[in-house]
Amino acid sequence: MKFKELGLSEDLLKAVTEAGYEEATPIQAETIPMVLAGQDVIGQAQTGTGKTAAFALPILEKIDKSNPNVQALVVSPTRELAIQTQEEIYKLGRNERANVQVVYGGADIRRQIKSLKNHPQVVVGTPGRLLDHIRRRTLKLDHVQMLVLDEADEMLNMGFLDDIEDIIKQLPEERQTMLFSATMPPEIKRVGVQFMQDPKHVKIKAKELTTDLIDQYYVRSRDFEKFDVMTRFFDVQDPDLTIVFTRTKRRVDEISNGLQARGYNAAGIHGDLTQKRRTQIMNEFRHGKLDILVATDVAARGIDINDVTHVYNYDIPQDPDSYVHRVGRTGRAGKHGVSMTFVTPNEMGYLREIEKLTKVRMLPLKPPSAEEAFVGQLGVAKEAVSDLINKTDTEKYADAAKSLLDEYDAEDLAAALLNAVTKDDNSQVPVKITPERPLPKRGGKRHGSGGGYHRGGGYHRGGGNGGSHHGGGEHRHYDRNRRSGNDRNDRNRGGNRDRRSNGGRRSEGAKHGFTIRKKD
Repeated sequence: MKFKELGLSEDLLKAVTEAGYEEATPIQAETIPMVLAGQDVIGQAQTGTGKTAAFALPILEKIDKSNPNVQALVVSPTRELAIQTQEEIYKLGRNERANVQVVYGGADIRRQIKSLKNHPQVVVGTPGRLLDHIRRRTLKLDHVQMLVLDEADEMLNMGFLDDIEDIIKQLPEERQTMLFSATMPPEIKRVGVQFMQDPKHVKIKAKELTTDLIDQYYVRSRDFEKFDVMTRFFDVQDPDLTIVFTRTKRRVDEISNGLQARGYNAAGIHGDLTQKRRTQIMNEFRHGKLDILVATDVAARGIDINDVTHVYNYDIPQDPDSYVHRVGRTGRAGKHGVSMTFVTPNEMGYLREIEKLTKVRMLPLKPPSAEEAFVGQLGVAKEAVSDLINKTDTEKYADAAKSLLDEYDAEDLAAALLNAVTKDDNSQVPVKITPERPLPKRGGKRHGSGGGYHRGGGYHRGGGNGGSHHGGGEHRHYDRNRRSGNDRNDRNRGGNRDRRSNGGRRSEGAKHGFTIRKKD
């Protein structure tokens, strides 16, 4: 359905076009007309289905831009989601000069008080900080006409349900309420019954949450083997922009630190980081200055970046809905994505439950060998050398080059250059990941491997259609080139992409061990 069929004003339709939206997603097509008609709505949809615009557009359509009072309140579970929501509402409402402000914990409250004095019509915030402003009387909600509870199930998981009820009690009874949640546990249903007027239920089914653009795989691996296996997949698959999901904050720190120690351009994000550091990491990841983001489910809520090519589930999620949240971070905007889930032998029951929800059979992969990983590293190095040659004024260095060729074999010089731009051998840097308590075994049936392994990862064309399989380095070349044309260049990430945290140079410690022979 086209946005112009939804009853939006010309200014908003222009903003929608400028934002790059073409057709409304299912949640938008169903929700927007209901909200414009004044109905309360419960939307059951995952992250990545376009639900922010589903409530942002009708809010912007209905608020009075000349009225200086707060007319719409959006409650979000995390700072990251609150910031992203405020940015999207601001972007969509820029033509209409809508004033949108965001408040969240961990930031200077005095600045927020100052921003609230600028008379925003829309306020987005996290529950704790909203209550703080309400109690300070720096946020007045007696003119609010529309309330949005976003990611309600996540706010329940984080213990915010009492805060939400306290906030709602400060609002006028005559208002319109929208509640969005990926799942619908009894506590969330109670909020709908108690605080909403005859809400209309919009549910996006699980089959609409997965996409044919995402190839979904699993790897059987014991817990202590996961890190080495994952880094080998990095070298073989050469992912452009990656999110690694894990279960605990401790693992986020250990995995991100381990990746950095081995030369990967990675950082971790979780709730214990300062707001300044979280914002810095997210900005670096969003703009392609960071290749790998390691995160917990809660910290990654609301991350909406279209260029993520790979999602690695270092720890399998405990519930299928969380899996859908995770893999929905890739395969966006018509681009191909890959998800890989590491599964210990006693976790196969969890994998089968995920497959039931998504109605997609994940394909098993065999971990690549150290030799295959090295072939992958060399492939990246050859690309880096090619890029370096293309952007170098070779005439400027012609005399020095001739001198080197007189002294050394050309093959040795090329090998030395490859050695200089190839990342250190993964096995050279020890990384310890603290074992986690295993998940309780689920399901009583034996679960086989699902019909054999596919070597290398991310190369079997999705859907189990019997695509051809190749060996070693050919996989990697095929994987990079099968993505939608120039995905890397489309991101305009600027200049020559360097996937290593040390600027493409190897540390002096671990070379690949060959000798440059002088000519006689």
